Amino acid sequence: MPGLMFSQSVTAPLKESDHMSMEQNDKKKAKNLGKDFMCRLQSMFSNTTSTDESSKHSRLNQEEILFWSQSLEKLLDSKYGMTMFRAFLKSEFSDENIEFWLTCEDYKKIKSSSRMTSKAKKIYEQYIQTEAPKEINIDHQTREVIKANVLAPTINCFDEAQKIVYSLMERDSYPRFLRSDIYKSLSSKPDSVKG
Repeated sequence: MPGLMFSQSVTAPLKESDHMSMEQNDKKKAKNLGKDFMCRLQSMFSNTTSTDESSKHSRLNQEEILFWSQSLEKLLDSKYGMTMFRAFLKSEFSDENIEFWLTCEDYKKIKSSSRMTSKAKKIYEQYIQTEAPKEINIDHQTREVIKANVLAPTINCFDEAQKIVYSLMERDSYPRFLRSDIYKSLSSKPDSVKG
């Protein structure tokens, strides 16, 4: 139509100074994320300020935070460590492995065979089957074995997948957690969080 003007916007390539500015912004965001994480963790676990014996045991102290760096198992054995690790994975959009692992731990506690059958089916649909909402990274053979096991589930029907997932977390997610700004900021402050 006559009289209409179209404007085109041309995007200029980023200058080196723009790249540096973007990197600085990313670092600030990471630092703020760490601070925000600390505040959230403190509010999650702060339920009393008394100095009685029970509150002394609910403190998250420097020693425990440093203890997490010894192994993934020690991190997961700590209620605070588990919470931090889950939150870290969630912030990276990679929490399906820890969720699966924890779900399997709960599954192993089931005594009723009918409840076990129902829960096994849900776990399979949520984490194992191809295109599952929270599909975990396991090989085809393990996936097929579990598919067969779910038809007559036992307490051990997810053990192989759980070992694979644990190994993935130990080799990949756990070292990233220890290198994260969140863990570094916690481990560098004395008596970081009190509960």
